[in-house]
Amino acid sequence: MLVQRDMVYLEHPFSKYRRERLGIEESKNLSSAVLFGTLTIFVLAIVSSLIFAFLLRFSSLQESSVQYVISAISFLSIFLGGFISGGRGKQKGWMLGGITGVVYSIIIFLYQFLGLDTILNFEQIIYHICYILIAMMGGILGVNLSGKSRNN
Repeated sequence: MLVQRDMVYLEHPFSKYRRERLGIEESKNLSSAVLFGTLTIFVLAIVSSLIFAFLLRFSSLQESSVQYVISAISFLSIFLGGFISGGRGKQKGWMLGGITGVVYSIIIFLYQFLGLDTILNFEQIIYHICYILIAMMGGILGVNLSGKSRNN
């Protein structure tokens, strides 16, 4: 029984269980949102890599001439991944976007460290910090454009 300012609230015996269950469902929802955002980033990265690989192979384009376009597309895909994370989570967009950016950066670091036997240099660290910030902005915008919150 809870007492608050001359009012008595009777607590339902299963309310604690229900609160715990809702917390688990909420964390599953948030982790699912991060997973969908991260998968979106990798799908966009694979598709754009294939397109640019074909363009570089079968045309006279040089890699140095499309370097800035590739950087812009990578930032756009990170933004869209954060946007989808925020839109699916419908709350805490900055956190969902940030986690999506961190997960992406960790996967890239692990691939580079374990697969290529190199570590991130200073320029790549700056890029990945910017990726995380861009994903956060995408998550914030995704929450704000997704409509009603799940709590309402």
